[in-house]
Formats: sequence, C-alpha cells, structure tokens
Amino acid sequence: MGETSSQVHLLEEQPLDTPPTTTNTPKKLALLPLIFLIYFEVAGGPYGEEAAVGAAGPLLAVLGFLVFPFIWSIPEALVTAELATAFPGNGGYVIWAHQAFGPFWGSLMGSWKLLSGIINLASYPALCIQYLKLVFPLLSSGLPHYVAILVSTCVLSFLNYTGLAIVGYTAVTLGVISLSPFVILVLFAIPKIDFKRWLSLGQKGVEKDWTLFFNTLFWNLNFWDNASTLAGEVEEPQRSYPKALFSAGLLTCLAYLIPILAAIGAVPLDQENWVDGYFADVAQLIAGKWLKICVEIGACLSIVGLYEAQLSSCAYQILGMTDLGFFPQVFGMRSWRFDTPWVGILISTLIALAVSYMDFANIIYCVNFLYSLGMLLEFASFLWLRRKLPTLKRPFKVPLELPGLVVLCLVPSGFLVYVMVVATRTVYLVSALLTLFGIFWYFFMNLCKSKMWFEFNIVGQKFNNGDID
Repeated sequence: MGETSSQVHLLEEQPLDTPPTTTNTPKKLALLPLIFLIYFEVAGGPYGEEAAVGAAGPLLAVLGFLVFPFIWSIPEALVTAELATAFPGNGGYVIWAHQAFGPFWGSLMGSWKLLSGIINLASYPALCIQYLKLVFPLLSSGLPHYVAILVSTCVLSFLNYTGLAIVGYTAVTLGVISLSPFVILVLFAIPKIDFKRWLSLGQKGVEKDWTLFFNTLFWNLNFWDNASTLAGEVEEPQRSYPKALFSAGLLTCLAYLIPILAAIGAVPLDQENWVDGYFADVAQLIAGKWLKICVEIGACLSIVGLYEAQLSSCAYQILGMTDLGFFPQVFGMRSWRFDTPWVGILISTLIALAVSYMDFANIIYCVNFLYSLGMLLEFASFLWLRRKLPTLKRPFKVPLELPGLVVLCLVPSGFLVYVMVVATRTVYLVSALLTLFGIFWYFFMNLCKSKMWFEFNIVGQKFNNGDID
C-alpha cells in the first residue's frame, strides 16, 4: 500500500521513524467524542464503585476515590499526554516501548496491554447481565445467562464495526444519558444526607478486604493511556489529547465522588449490600422504583459505552502493531465500507467471548496484573525516552526534569507492585502463561518473517530493524 502525504509527514517528524498508520479515511475523531471515549475507557460512570464501600467502609471509599486520582490517574494521564502527542500513531504505548527499548519490549508491551484490554472487554457483558438479571431473573444462570452474554457481545461488536466516528458520538450520547439518573439521585438525596455517615469506617465485625478495595479503585481509575492506541485516527492529536485527558479526568472524578457521597449520606449503612449493582437499590430507597429502573437502564447504556471504547482501543492497537510488523498484514485489514479494522475487532471479540465466562472477580484481578506489568514498562519507557531523546519535539511536555519525573512515576509504580504482590496464585499462573505466550509470539513472528510464511508490513519490518532514514 502506498504512503499518503500524512503518513510521509508523520515519518519525517519522528527521529526514530514512527511507522505510518494504515488509514484511508479523511474523517478524524474530533475533541468531544475523544473526551467521552477516554471517559469510557476509564470509568463510564459510578457503576462498579460500590464494592469499595463494602470492602473498606464509607470513609475509606470516599478518600480512595478522592486521593487515588492524584497518586495514580494524574501521573498516568500526564505520561499519556506527552507520549501520545510526541508519537501520534496507532499503537500508542506499543510505539513508546518500541522507541525506548526496541522491538522485543514493544511486542511484549503489546501482548500485556492487548491481553489485559481484551480480558477487560470480557467483563462488560458479564457486568451488564448482573444489572439485567435484577429485572429479568431468568438471566441469572444456566443457558439463558450464556446466550445473553453471547448475543450482547456480538451486537456490541457489530456497532464498533460501523465506524469510529459513530462510536465516538454514540459515546457522547451514552455518557449524557447514563449519568442522568445519578443527577436525579443526587437531587433527591440532598435533603436526606447525614454528613456523619461519611465518616464511618464501616460496621463492627466486618473485616476489611484490602485486595478487593484496591483492585476496585485500580479497575475504576486506570486505562487512561488506552485511547493513545487510536491516535492516528484523531483530529490534531497534538492539541486534542491534552485537552481531552484533562476534561475526561475532571468528568471522571466528579462522576465517582458526587454519587457515592450522596448515596452514603442518604442511606443507613448496611455494608454487605454494597456490591456491584447496589446503586440501583439506593435509587429505589431514595426516590422509588422508577429511579431504580432508570439507574439499571443507565448502567446497561454505560456498559455499552465501556465496551465500545475498549474494543476500539484493542482493535486499533492490533492495527498499530501490524504497522510495526508485529502481526501479519492480514491483521490490519480494514472494512471497505466503514474503514474500520474488522480483523482486529473480530479477534478481540472472539477472545473476549472465550474469557467472558470466567468469574467476574478473577477477570478484574487478571486485568489489573497484566496492566500493572504494562504500566511499569510504560513508565520506564517514558523516563528513558526523556533521557534518550531529549530534543524530541513534544507538543505537550510534563513540566518536570528527569529527577522530578522519577518521583512522579515512583508513587504509582509502588502501587502497581502492591497490586501484583496481593494477587492470587491463579492470577500469577494465568499472567505467567500469558507472558510466555507473548514472548513466544514475538519469536514466532520473527521466524515467520525469515521464512516468509506471511506477508508483513514492509515499513514495520524496516522500522524494527532501524533501516528507515
């Protein structure tokens, strides 16, 4: 495929020659849909934060969602803003690790992040069914439960196939509608709020579940860098990403804190009830069954947005890794009608379907472990690129020198290590096997190139070998 003028310009801008993005469409993702795609990559609303109260009590839950963004979300967002604007191509963090440490680490980064993203993708149909079974108990178990997951996954994946612009503006609509019930909930809760309830450390006799608490915070406030994988599809990414990350961050923090403060303050504490889906029960207690139904509908719509944003990230990461020569060319095929990476969408969907029948808690733990590995490599890539390429054009630059950047990355890195240390044996085993698979895949792809078993992106091969001038 011939290079377009924008692809050539992209190659000329980068000192280590970022590979071109295989795109034919002049349409680019605008700022507003990018904000909501990042919002859905990270949060999608208060749905899913209830377990933090059940695990550690009201006060620690509130403090967690108040403090955690400063020690985790902001550093991750700053790193993403700098690197996504410096290397504005599909693939995101894969390109960053590749530029910093070479193709092996780029490929391994891709494996960790792609697998964590696809496993995370699998959690959304399961979470959707948890809400739907409150209205349709038939979906709780057995064949109807599995059929519901299958059908919902396929329908949502088809929506993603229809185009990134459609997905982006769908995310805007879903974001507004899914947050509306919580605006109503807060308004009804205000007269009933007892501020003393915010200070409760939990009910006596209920032990703290720190693993669940920190994993819930982590799962609800990570993935800020996921939208970087589709940077090649964004309108003026150097300007758009910093604005979008800041706006999405503010929206995310408010969407978590305000509803949980209202719910805790307005309802007497029964800690065992604070599990996923409890916001719907709180809505009924505060305003009536009609608001409970609205919250449940909002939850399902939010999950649609979460699924679409995550699937877009996975599909365009596969496209970017194809540009880099980590996958055969066939993996980067686009739809002739919608110009979407249909092979990437299909692969992500099939793996997500296979994983979606796992226990929901185990899905979260595996996602967090793999994501932690990838984030440690991402922070290392960020720091090394500052030292390796000090003169690289960075449209957005974190206003710190290298020692300050080390401190910026050190605190969240410590938390990443903690998340990995408290993992279960099952998570260790699954993560080790998936890492070994990622290493095997890198060397197998190199063998395929040497034997010419598949066609690979030529620019990607030269890029891996450092041959582009």
